[in-house]
Amino acid sequence: MKKAVIISFLLVSISSFSQTSFQKFKKLSPPKQWWVIWHPLKAKKALAISKEANKVADSIKRSPLLDKDGSGGQVDAFRHAYWMARLRQEIGENAARSLGKAHEKENYLTFKENKLEDGVVPDQISSEMDLFNNEVGLSLTKKGSKTPKQGLIYRIINLIHTGDLKVIKKDTEGNFLTCENEKISNTSLKGKWENNKCLVKSNYTPPND
Repeated sequence: MKKAVIISFLLVSISSFSQTSFQKFKKLSPPKQWWVIWHPLKAKKALAISKEANKVADSIKRSPLLDKDGSGGQVDAFRHAYWMARLRQEIGENAARSLGKAHEKENYLTFKENKLEDGVVPDQISSEMDLFNNEVGLSLTKKGSKTPKQGLIYRIINLIHTGDLKVIKKDTEGNFLTCENEKISNTSLKGKWENNKCLVKSNYTPPND
């Protein structure tokens, strides 16, 4: 009986999509498809906020406010924290967190297929970084709160400068480092979900050569 109710719910959810929405739905990864099925009334708003977060992060990347690193750096940390903070405002904490987790499951599938995400193949350490920064973002707002976007942007930037978020340790040339400051070769990272990259505070300063 319970299984039949769930199947009926899923069929109703999918049938509510317009033809255009269904075409977009088919392009999503399985984890995000399931998220949409369980949150059909929140999906459109979540998509708009996701686009907003990418746009704001791209703007921050072009500014001198952070390190311009959108793949494991401060801009990456900013994007996830801002994304979750805005999602919680609009669709609530549980739905926002579950979408963040669906995104990380998608990243694992991306790794398995050896595809690029933000210019690099995702791995376990980047997923840990994202999930940590997601939780920081979720703590900054509540559903329905009227926190201005501009204020939220600068609050997250300040948190990054005080080391409250996480980034992946790199040297001044952008090479990944171990926690002992040893350079990690790109060849040693190929095909490995688990590796010896190192998570550090977001105000980390690369060592001098």
